[in-house]
Amino acid sequence: MARWAIFPSEAQAPPTVVALAEQVEKDGGQALALYREPVGEHWQIFALLPMTTVEPTPYQRDLSPAHVKRLQEVVKRLDRFVDPIVVMSPRPGLYWTPNGNHRRTVLEKLKAKLVPVILVPEHEVAFQILALNTEKAHNLKEKSLEVIRMYRGLIEGEPARGEEDYAFQFESAHFITLGLLYEVNRRFAGGAFAPILRRVDKFLKGDFPKAYKQRETRAELVRDADEALGRVVARIKKRGINHPYVKNFVLARTTPLTRQRKTLPSFEQTFKKLVDNIEAFDVGKVRYEDIQRSAIMAIPAAG
Repeated sequence: MARWAIFPSEAQAPPTVVALAEQVEKDGGQALALYREPVGEHWQIFALLPMTTVEPTPYQRDLSPAHVKRLQEVVKRLDRFVDPIVVMSPRPGLYWTPNGNHRRTVLEKLKAKLVPVILVPEHEVAFQILALNTEKAHNLKEKSLEVIRMYRGLIEGEPARGEEDYAFQFESAHFITLGLLYEVNRRFAGGAFAPILRRVDKFLKGDFPKAYKQRETRAELVRDADEALGRVVARIKKRGINHPYVKNFVLARTTPLTRQRKTLPSFEQTFKKLVDNIEAFDVGKVRYEDIQRSAIMAIPAAG
């Protein structure tokens, strides 16, 4: 029988947690302590796991080489690793981390054989990436891609459940739609469309397989608007006006949503009307100084 510390010492760890600690030992790791975390008093395991058994969840964003390099330099300078990563185990011999892939990669590059971890028994932690990830702030593209990867995993793993059941994990419905768009085009202007999407894109009812079909339809509507926007931007650039904020400028002047509106149109109505407005946009009235002024005024809101 493996031996480990139990905190509080008078407590009896649940059989499932004890079995998980024994699994760690069988997988070549060391279960150091079984303890109740101080907020919700959930049982967790502090352990050392073999590097070869720890992987990122399949839903995570891509690694940032620049962040890995900076983090590796700091760890080398300190000559010490002090930040355990959170993991859960989908099956014996495998441990997924939803929030520590950059740190895991640094340890791997430094030829470490063991990874210090906090092992959480609940499997659903694998889908709490956005809430747990604190080592590098997500940008819009990264959030959206992670959400759509989680979504596909849930279609397979939890087909009877739906978007509203995972509202906390997804954070916002528009990340789902944007994820579909970024998958096809990594340079999609998500930041330009996000203000509109945040207002009209809501979590869909029904199970994941049914909702996913509606999501694809929504992504197609946004893609139509982006194509119309691209044609207008090309005409503006043909007039010699080049500015990185030009897409935002056009969308701000063609959106069917206004701050005065108390009731919002549906997603479909919004984007069909948006396409009509974009196609009717008079590029002859656009001046460079107007775009520049709008970009300057938008900086505090973006921050």
